[in-house]
Amino acid sequence: MRRAAGGLYFGPMSADMNSLGIGKPAGATRVVVAMSGGVDSSVTAALLHAEGYEVVGITLQLYDHGMALAKKGACCAGQDIYDARQVAERLGIPHYVLDYENRFRDSVMEDFADSYLRGETPIPCVSCNQTVKFRDLLATARDLGADALATGHYVQRRLGPAGAELHRAVDPRRDQSYFLFATTRDQLDFLRFPLGGLEKDAVRAQAERFGLVVADKPDSQDICFVPQGSYAAVVEKLRPGAADPGEIVHLDGRVMGRHEGIIHYTIGQRRGLGVGGESEPLFVVRLEPEAHRVIVGPKAALARDRIILRDLNWLPGEALAAEGRRIEVKLRSASAPAAATLYPRSGGGAEVVLDVAQFGISPGQAAVCYEGTRVLGGGWIAAAESRLAA
Repeated sequence: MRRAAGGLYFGPMSADMNSLGIGKPAGATRVVVAMSGGVDSSVTAALLHAEGYEVVGITLQLYDHGMALAKKGACCAGQDIYDARQVAERLGIPHYVLDYENRFRDSVMEDFADSYLRGETPIPCVSCNQTVKFRDLLATARDLGADALATGHYVQRRLGPAGAELHRAVDPRRDQSYFLFATTRDQLDFLRFPLGGLEKDAVRAQAERFGLVVADKPDSQDICFVPQGSYAAVVEKLRPGAADPGEIVHLDGRVMGRHEGIIHYTIGQRRGLGVGGESEPLFVVRLEPEAHRVIVGPKAALARDRIILRDLNWLPGEALAAEGRRIEVKLRSASAPAAATLYPRSGGGAEVVLDVAQFGISPGQAAVCYEGTRVLGGGWIAAAESRLAA
């Protein structure tokens, strides 16, 4: 077993492969590192440079400088571009800033706004990884003659019998595998994740060891382009007039009150409804965007055990069998995995049948499938229902 600089192990390899599993010396291996200006991507670049790889740092400018500079803890703009440049200068590696602002707006921000208008709860970080980073930036890395694209994500790439596999990170508090479910087999062949086997504290210690200016820098927020966490404000800016008012209606048909736009609500939401007087708490059970209605009810009404997925990304080499496959599924990034069976559907979709009903399942979120630590893939939630009610 060979270990990289600092005692870090990047993955299994044969005797004729370097620590990234590529069959040539580190010094002859060009690695593009996606440098967001944060501690994780900076340490990724530092570790690979110390190991002797030819490292090229690339930072993406994704959105307006003015918005970015006014928001602490953002990524891919303003101060973070400056920080990435400082780290690259410290390491003595080439560094380039690519203007992906239009791509980011078209592929991520526009879809984010439209999803809210459809009554969904989007995950722009997945869309960003799926399009701007692992499609566009990966293609740029290949054009630069790179042998791999490395990122600071906390996820592990392991070699299995059928090729590269995606696994959860060692540190469960930092695991980002949920956000990378859409990574394809072809992309996984080219990607490397040097931090997947490390605890976050160890990464910050490495930043100190390398003397990086970002060693104590706070982690970036999940949604980088949303100032002060106001999703509705961003949607209204992108889609003027989106916040049409309407009624808040109980499942039994009673009008409970009014709202200022369904974009302010998500499935499973309890707080901030502005209605009460019931014997038990009320939750958002359903959103009806065409009628501008928010449907509320008791928690029991949120129970769902059948989920329809669209655009299934399936990572194993073999196709998903018609009789289904036992899995564990995460329905939100912070939720615990739930036991289920996954079945294929026509048109590239799938159906998840849960052993035990779950609550607050929202269209627009992702259902990510696991087998132990391995990520099997996943899809976007199109609908959820209760088999008992069907």
